[in-house]
Parts: sequence; C-alpha cells; structure tokens
Amino acid sequence: MEDCVFCAIRKGEIPSTKVYEDKDFMIIKDINPQAKVHLLAIPTNHVPYLDIMTDDGAALLGKIILKISKMQEELGITDGYRLVVNQGDNAGQTVNHVHIHIMGGEKLKDI
Repeated sequence: MEDCVFCAIRKGEIPSTKVYEDKDFMIIKDINPQAKVHLLAIPTNHVPYLDIMTDDGAALLGKIILKISKMQEELGITDGYRLVVNQGDNAGQTVNHVHIHIMGGEKLKDI
C-alpha cells in the first residue's frame, strides 16, 4: 500500500528500530511507547483490517503470537506481557495495517 507507514518501514524507506525480522513479519520498537517495553509486530503483507483477513493471514497472526511467546527474554517481557490489536478508528487504530502491540517490562495498568 502506497501510503502505509508500516509498508514504508518494511521497505526501508522509513527508519525503525527492528528487534526481529523474517519473511513474514517484523517486530519494531514503537516510537510512542505506552509501556517500558512497547513493540509492534507487523505482518509483511498489507492487510488493513482483521475483518478482511484471509485464513492464511489469521494463521500468520497465530505464528506471530507463538514467536512472541518464545522470544520473551529477548523482548524483555519475561514477567508478563499484553498483546493488543486495535480494529478500526473507534478502537484507536491509527495505521490501517493489521499489527500487534506487545507491551510489558513493568506492571501494566488494568484495562
């Protein structure tokens, strides 16, 4: 997608601090952290919303969650973490590219 900041990051057009990357997704540091550790897991393929995601896309989200659980030490979230997906404007989705917020590194507020 031309105007997608995450697609531009993936192409190297916008700098980011990458924590992990493979052919399917990357994990970067959030530029506006809401927790001591605040990362974003971003699939390579541009899909704006969950409700138009394919079965393959949903399977990839499962792969991402599994990878996060195996990388707890490297990500700095061994004492617990929160995964968040915002869907649509009312939920606070500011980039229309499905992504998972990974937050932890401290005691998080109740939601």
